[in-house]
Amino acid sequence: MPGKGPGVPFHIRFTRSLFGQVLIALALGAVLGLLAPEFAAKLKPLGDAFIKLIKMLIGPIVFCVVVAGICGAGELKKVGRVGIKAVVYFEVVTTIALALGVALAYLFEPGTGMNVNPHSLDASAMAAYVENAEKIKSAGMVDFLLKLIPNTVMGAFASGDVLQVLLVSVLFGCALSLVGERGRPLVALIDTFSHTLFKMMGFIIKLAPLGVLGAVAFTVGKYGIGSLKQLGFLVMLFYGAVALFVLVVLGTVMRLCGFSVLKLIRYLRAELLVVLGTASSDSVLPQVMKKLEFMGIKKSVVGLVIPTGYSFNLDAFSIYLTLAAVFIAQATNTPLAFGDLLGILAVALVTSKGAHGVPGSAIVILAATLSAHPAIPAIGLVLVLSVDWFIGIARALGNLVGNCVATVVVAAWEKDIDRERAHAVLDGRVPAGELDEGLSPPVPAGPAPALPDTVGGR
Repeated sequence: MPGKGPGVPFHIRFTRSLFGQVLIALALGAVLGLLAPEFAAKLKPLGDAFIKLIKMLIGPIVFCVVVAGICGAGELKKVGRVGIKAVVYFEVVTTIALALGVALAYLFEPGTGMNVNPHSLDASAMAAYVENAEKIKSAGMVDFLLKLIPNTVMGAFASGDVLQVLLVSVLFGCALSLVGERGRPLVALIDTFSHTLFKMMGFIIKLAPLGVLGAVAFTVGKYGIGSLKQLGFLVMLFYGAVALFVLVVLGTVMRLCGFSVLKLIRYLRAELLVVLGTASSDSVLPQVMKKLEFMGIKKSVVGLVIPTGYSFNLDAFSIYLTLAAVFIAQATNTPLAFGDLLGILAVALVTSKGAHGVPGSAIVILAATLSAHPAIPAIGLVLVLSVDWFIGIARALGNLVGNCVATVVVAAWEKDIDRERAHAVLDGRVPAGELDEGLSPPVPAGPAPALPDTVGGR
């Protein structure tokens, strides 16, 4: 491909790659926000439009990938086994994340010394979140399960609820698998449709730098660089907590599977930069699924674990729930007994599962968690509203890495990963440059492609 060879100067290769373009967009957005804040704040629609374009394709892509994956898995027992293993992994890792948030809050005491009187806080700032929080608080397990069932099949795609789409996809895939030979033309049609959707995604991915530019320019223009100073210690502590969780907890899990989390992060650097700019992991969901398949992970595993993880495996979000809850307690001088901490952990383990797809999800779910545990004044949420966007960046990054690691773990657990290919891809010996540009379709279902004869060159 022109402009991609080893003889091309680095600066040209850098500016032509998605990674380089997004990085440049990040810098330009920050500069624009500082020099022309009023104009920069008006660029928010660029970021919003990019995310909406991505979300437009998430439902159909998840459907195609899951259905094709189930039909290619060979047996339905295997699909059920993958789902159960994924849920077990999600619960174990989420519990560790929740406990880490509590431990770091008590070790560093970010809220101690603020001496905030809850009665002096402006309750009007929380008005927009109260209604959604009450809905989540009052919803039991039955309501949660009923919410997974769409009113109609097409309603799942219209609402954009990933779990509803996943339910429809699993049922359809299982039924199509049982149809047998007569269903093969439909499987082939869905596979072709999937390739077409990914080609559409390729067009949209090229707009990622514009989306990042608009999102970063708006943030810096509206809040200013100095906005990080307010509650800065909490922000830095949370970023450190996410880094600690990724490097130590997820790093250990990856090592046990025979892989490196740092190499995985390097492989996904373009997607992580988009998330950094947009503060939304939704913006790269289809692209991440494609890259995990390219690594040599079977489509059936990717199609089940990634969409499910977006609602059930929010590692960084879980850290934030308990860290922020204890922070508010410390800031308002609210004493917490050990039983209170266990109560927060138990409630957060349930409420964190409803985070995806809820408007203002972090604040809403945190409000629901505190409402279910009245020892902590829920009005204290006003304290973290001003820095929620900056915290949201680390939340999205941590959640994305956590779900990618979960996919690798379940694939290794099921022996559904081509280890030789995965190491070659993560080591950079099998280049994924075209994938970064969103130009290539996903790897077909079945055995992972063999390594090229000339590894490291193309």
